[in-house]
Amino acid sequence: GGGGGGDLQEMRARPLTERRADMHGFSNPSDFQRSPYLSARGNIANIFRGSTEEGYKAYHADKYDEDKNPNGIINFGTSENKLCFDLMSKRLTQTDMNLMEPPLLQYPDWKGHMFLREEVARFLTYYCKAPAPLKAENVIVLNGCGSLFSALATVLCDPGEAVLIATPFYGGITQSVFLYGNVKLVYAYLDSKITGTSTRPFQLTVEKLEKALQDARAEGVTVRALILLNPQNPLGDIYSLSELRDYLEFAKRHELHVIVDEIYMLSVFDESATFHSVLGMDRLPDPQRTHVMWGISKDFAVSGIRFGTLYTENQDVANAVASLCYFHGVCGPVQHKVAQLLRDRDWINQVYLRANHARLKAAHTYVTDELKTLGVPFLNRNAGFFVWIDFRKYLRTGTFEEEMLLWRRFLDNKVLLSCGKAFECSEPGWFRIIFADKTHRLQIGMQRIRKVLEEREQEILAEEKEQPCQSDQDGKADSTDEVIFVSRHQEPTCASSSNLGDLIGLLQQQMRSSDWLQKNTAEQFA
Repeated sequence: GGGGGGDLQEMRARPLTERRADMHGFSNPSDFQRSPYLSARGNIANIFRGSTEEGYKAYHADKYDEDKNPNGIINFGTSENKLCFDLMSKRLTQTDMNLMEPPLLQYPDWKGHMFLREEVARFLTYYCKAPAPLKAENVIVLNGCGSLFSALATVLCDPGEAVLIATPFYGGITQSVFLYGNVKLVYAYLDSKITGTSTRPFQLTVEKLEKALQDARAEGVTVRALILLNPQNPLGDIYSLSELRDYLEFAKRHELHVIVDEIYMLSVFDESATFHSVLGMDRLPDPQRTHVMWGISKDFAVSGIRFGTLYTENQDVANAVASLCYFHGVCGPVQHKVAQLLRDRDWINQVYLRANHARLKAAHTYVTDELKTLGVPFLNRNAGFFVWIDFRKYLRTGTFEEEMLLWRRFLDNKVLLSCGKAFECSEPGWFRIIFADKTHRLQIGMQRIRKVLEEREQEILAEEKEQPCQSDQDGKADSTDEVIFVSRHQEPTCASSSNLGDLIGLLQQQMRSSDWLQKNTAEQFA
């Protein structure tokens, strides 16, 4: 989520693995009790909820607290910035925040109060380096980017149609586009191998997008849009201007809408990396089909304040989304607070961003230094709150079932991570860790991770003594400028293929192939 709006979806998406692992319940309905009180849609929503919350529920029942619960779970799973509560609480409680005028207590324009939309337009013009001033009439305000994904999917696609996205990606988008809109995702699978046009691991190329689009069309799936996350969650990649132009030109050739999620745009914490917003481009290839979103959850470390914004020049899209804003509005007093925050550019530049970037950089350095000490490969990036880590050498047979057991092992040792399957990663063994946290929690969390990995290493050595398996899985570093320690990795030759592997992702399959989507068409709902 990046990407993603990071609301409940972010939380539910966490251990999507469980959702996948429980999914054989889908192929065997006796395992899952359909509720007689719910519609088919209600039952699907219920399954989504029930099977995705194991890690998150465990965390809430047993939260780490330095004094009250030192043996509780440390949450390295939810993508939140916990480094700036001091700065934000101070700014949000200053007297200019406490206005309570009648308009704020009445129904607003559903696109958002004009004073806020004007402030958002000025803010994005400045920080996205737009070549000309952006217009308030193209701005829409909603309660978070999850709602925005949901609204856009609903107005750009009909039930059963699809949106193209590269994996791994922030898993909350799956629910956002499916639960209301019945829109599916089509995946362009990226992997860690450096071959041909891929000069870095998990590199998005137009060739990969073309292939995914053609494969979907061959299966009779109509693809209406492309989602780009920039900076990318969970990889931390930032796209160059030429890459962005290539992706947008690809979309234009195929008449696809492009939804660009730039929710981490101000969370680039190293001077060596430069973020380019789509709104900063001299010329958009297809302005009527380009829709950009941003929110304050990530960049201003306030994921509890639900605020997201859409910028689109297409007034048909704007008006269609606005009619759904009735369900996803931002309350008046919060609109005032957000406008005051975005207006205070001196504070943002001189105080907040300086401190935030320094704190993010220090936390990132601490976690990545620990990983280097452990000899664990990872992608070395400078954006977002996460590191994408290669734990493949701790899987003996390299299956998603093993990945899930390792995920659960971390949870049993009181540290919550996100595993690759939650991001639809095509290779088992990758995990995402959130580093935007206070030093003492990072220290304890990394100690717990180290303990699990050391135990796992001993077990693998013992197992290999009993039953040798010819594999080159030593995770030796293959260092390039961009990537620290991305290991050369070959599949073990005697990996037993797990049946669970076939069952994993059944809900996704169900969503793609379910005749429920065909039976419940838009016409019927109408």
